[in-house]
Amino acid sequence: MGILQDDVVIIRQPDKEAGGPTVITVNCPDKTGLGSDLCRIILFFGLSIVRGDVSTDGKWCYIVLWVVGREKTRWSLLKKRLIAACPSCSSASGISYYRSELNQPPKPPDVFLLKFSCHDRRGLLHDVTEVLCELELTIKKVKVSTTPDGKVMDLFFITDTRELLHTKNRRDDTIQQLTDTLKDALISIEIELVGPEIAACSQASSFLPTAITEDIFDLESHAPDQSGIFTSDSISIVMDNLLSPSHTLVQIVCQDHKGLLYDIMRTLKDYNIQISYGRFMTKPRGKCELDLFIMQADGKKIVDSSKQKSLSARLRTELLRPLRVTVVSRGPDTELLVANPVELSNKGRPLVFHDITLALKMLGICIFSAEIGRHAIGDREWEVYRILLDEGEGSPLPRNKIEKGVWKMLMGWE
Repeated sequence: MGILQDDVVIIRQPDKEAGGPTVITVNCPDKTGLGSDLCRIILFFGLSIVRGDVSTDGKWCYIVLWVVGREKTRWSLLKKRLIAACPSCSSASGISYYRSELNQPPKPPDVFLLKFSCHDRRGLLHDVTEVLCELELTIKKVKVSTTPDGKVMDLFFITDTRELLHTKNRRDDTIQQLTDTLKDALISIEIELVGPEIAACSQASSFLPTAITEDIFDLESHAPDQSGIFTSDSISIVMDNLLSPSHTLVQIVCQDHKGLLYDIMRTLKDYNIQISYGRFMTKPRGKCELDLFIMQADGKKIVDSSKQKSLSARLRTELLRPLRVTVVSRGPDTELLVANPVELSNKGRPLVFHDITLALKMLGICIFSAEIGRHAIGDREWEVYRILLDEGEGSPLPRNKIEKGVWKMLMGWE
């Protein structure tokens, strides 16, 4: 007897009087990386996970997540997205390991060019980004330029999560919502499907100077200072092979931040590691505790000390600095750079550009130009956001204040 689709994901709202978190239950066939995929979707909807329980027998998994977040969350749409991420019930005959899926990558989505011209104003780029996020349109690349007479020309290369942007109704609805947001500032706007050559170019990016890559990607250059801007708080990671005969126990104690569970899950997914049982809970004063019983793709615990050290080091790095933020000089101008690690599945953390533009809007800083591009640096791929700041008249904000404002927004500490 198969499980009904409506029972794959169950979302239970809290009692209005009592309040508390919403409980999301997922009951479906297992696959390596499923937890990462689910956490990424929840993060995309602007929700925070405050508690979680995961268990699996290697074929079927049962996940319970307690989430809090925005009042206007579209729960029915979230349920639809979570169900789509779950393997079909017919796949329960055997676990689907992540790396085996790389042999047959899914067809890349169609890329569309959103092009509009308007009169510039403070916070404009964030307002546009917010509309695109609400419409489930993913920004693959953006080119923003400002003319001397105060006009902007914005080029957004986007894909549609709903896969409907090729229809007239979807395009018209997108244009209408952007028009309502931009109002009298809008001069022209259009959306068109681009060919594979242009779509490929939308993934390319300009060269990153060596000085910039060393500044962003050298962890030691941004050791925690007294204000704790660049990294999370102290982290404890302990691995134990004695407690379970078939699993390695990983115990993590760290400071909470936005997307923390996603950062851990995506790291384990990239290492092709299966979680058989896990428990996550936030504590007072922003602390988190996790107990994870894990095993390798071959079904064995991690006994090799070098593999343990490698995994522990990567987890520590991802929890210390899940993203990289720095402000550098570009001639007489100031440039903000944010680097977002990309999973082996070619996905990066969602809503990064949304949070960057919101932080700059709150700081009262205008954006002169912006660019998003993918870069292979070291043994990883990164999504790098390069934003040239228009500091306007008056005294510019100190660099550390800009970095701190953007970092806090990305970490959910605002």
